[in-house]
Amino acid sequence: MSIRRAMPDIRSEAMDESREFYGLMGFEEVMNLGWVMTLASPSNPTAQVTFMTHDETATVVPDMSVEVDDVDAVHARMVENGAEIVHPLRDEDWGVRRFFVRDPNGRVVNVVSHK
Repeated sequence: MSIRRAMPDIRSEAMDESREFYGLMGFEEVMNLGWVMTLASPSNPTAQVTFMTHDETATVVPDMSVEVDDVDAVHARMVENGAEIVHPLRDEDWGVRRFFVRDPNGRVVNVVSHK
């Protein structure tokens, strides 16, 4: 499974759970200082997501999108692991196949593949 891109920073009190949740999509831990942890795609290291228990200069808690090579496989893994699907897996008119899933932090993640 390949991650094509991701662009978030998420405030988190669920670091371990986040590592496990995003691991279902293929992310791996590449940096962990205790208060900040970065996960990246092993096949595309520029695709990253960072989790922070706090930030000394700013608080950034955006929602995010993750583009994957096989949205159906990710959807199946999420369903099998009991993740909350917020928006069903479907083809959209603008040329993507996607679903929304809620992560351990309560954020909604748009998981998407281009058709």
